[in-house]
Amino acid sequence: MTAVRVMGSETEYGIHAPSAPGSNATWLSTQVVHAYALVSGDRAAGGSEARWDYTDEDPLADARGWTVPRHTAHPSQLTDVPPELTAAQIALEGGELDDDGSTGPLMMNMVLGNGARLYVDHAHPEYSSPEVTNPYDAVRWDAAGDQVALAAVRQIAANPALPEVNLYKNNTDNKAVSYGSHENYLMPRSVPFSHIVRGLTPFFTTRALICGAGRVGKGQDGSVPGFQLSQRADFFEAEVGLETTIRRPIINTRDEPHATAEKYRRLHVIIGDANFSHVSNYLKFGTTSLVLDLIENGEAPQVEVQGPVEALRAVSHDTTLRGLHRLADGRRATALDIQWMYLEAAAKRAAATGASDSVTGDGHTSQVLARWEQVLTGLAGGPEAVAGQVEWAAKLGLLEQYRQRDSLGWDNPRLGLIDLQWSDVRPEKGLYHRLLAHGRMERLVSDADIAAAVRQPPSDTRAYFRGQCIQRYGASIVGASWDSVIFELPGQRRLRRVPTREPLRGTQALTGRLFAAHPDAESFLAELLDLPALKGQ
Repeated sequence: MTAVRVMGSETEYGIHAPSAPGSNATWLSTQVVHAYALVSGDRAAGGSEARWDYTDEDPLADARGWTVPRHTAHPSQLTDVPPELTAAQIALEGGELDDDGSTGPLMMNMVLGNGARLYVDHAHPEYSSPEVTNPYDAVRWDAAGDQVALAAVRQIAANPALPEVNLYKNNTDNKAVSYGSHENYLMPRSVPFSHIVRGLTPFFTTRALICGAGRVGKGQDGSVPGFQLSQRADFFEAEVGLETTIRRPIINTRDEPHATAEKYRRLHVIIGDANFSHVSNYLKFGTTSLVLDLIENGEAPQVEVQGPVEALRAVSHDTTLRGLHRLADGRRATALDIQWMYLEAAAKRAAATGASDSVTGDGHTSQVLARWEQVLTGLAGGPEAVAGQVEWAAKLGLLEQYRQRDSLGWDNPRLGLIDLQWSDVRPEKGLYHRLLAHGRMERLVSDADIAAAVRQPPSDTRAYFRGQCIQRYGASIVGASWDSVIFELPGQRRLRRVPTREPLRGTQALTGRLFAAHPDAESFLAELLDLPALKGQ
């Protein structure tokens, strides 16, 4: 039993230009990417306007054993096609076209010096974190993305030629539009996908209890007054499926490993909320990793929720946490009961394997188990008991203060504005940040460690190789992806593509000496490509 595995996050930020409400969202998002390029250009850990290498991407491959024909796929599924702005859109926003018809200064993609990716996805700026190996680092490099977003906002605000842009770490505009906060977990391909579906569905149906971000309003457009645990729950319409923006499924079947395909499966999780709360984010990654371990070893709880899509919404709408859900065996259980089933199964396996021992274990599993138990125990007494850890509980507590002070009903639009202000990435504006500054939200990762994660990649995955290449040899890199870095050296006619399909190679331990020994890309590649593992690539 272990909480250690390769994992990472993807966050699409809500974007708004208050002084230019009619602006094209894709154009605004390019300005965010471009702004961060200006900010990071003078830093040692800056980014590179590298072309994204789509060679190994196949977003229409389905884990159930087939590939969706491109002509039948929704356009949003074609993530292997770079986003584009038309000439008309660029002209409308005051942009410029180069003589060859290209978009000039508009940037769609950056590979960052910390191994992450910043790009335009579905008309939103998205930060995709570098690969990490544990839930603590997942929180750390996800929070680094918030600092990247903040730096871009500050840069745009300093440019009088651009409209002010605000970014929000949330998942809906409360006008029936939702944007994603995704997680990725590496698993052995040998695990049957049906086992993943069976083991994860009840867990995901109830997971909002510990990592929901909270939302004012119910229904996709938020028109039903009230508060719910999750930003995303009302947007899910299927149990299993390939889509991510329409007919959203609880279990996503995209089979795009970004790794050695014969060996690995990348589980693409689209059901999570975007979290500021360190504890909620930590539990989101940590508990999911433990549940995957249970599934991989055939020890997941034998529980099945009837009508999981309906149950998902019911769980989110139930702030009392007392609602009963019918199980396939005829029993009824609360969402808390189901979470306890998973925790007890994980604790039992951890004890049997020695992983729960803080001395002999991996250093993460015991901490996740303890935190999971603490939060579930607290929730049994009401959300106020965990308001300093669980994001939806903290937001609800703050909203209730406003409601009581000003006698506000849940249909009062001021509450929706407070909800939005919670997610503002600017510390002086965001209500989450104010609670954090006043010690009302528990911090797991220091500001110094987050700032370091903005500049540096994790040392124990291939993200180290990618990030160091960008930092040291950025001028010689023309493309990159999760599983490749492409070099173009002066005077050479062909590109050199260095594959990075093994996520636990390219680490500091394996490549640090090479980077230290070679100040230029040419000599670095000469030694690197002479290594036995890379000959013939």
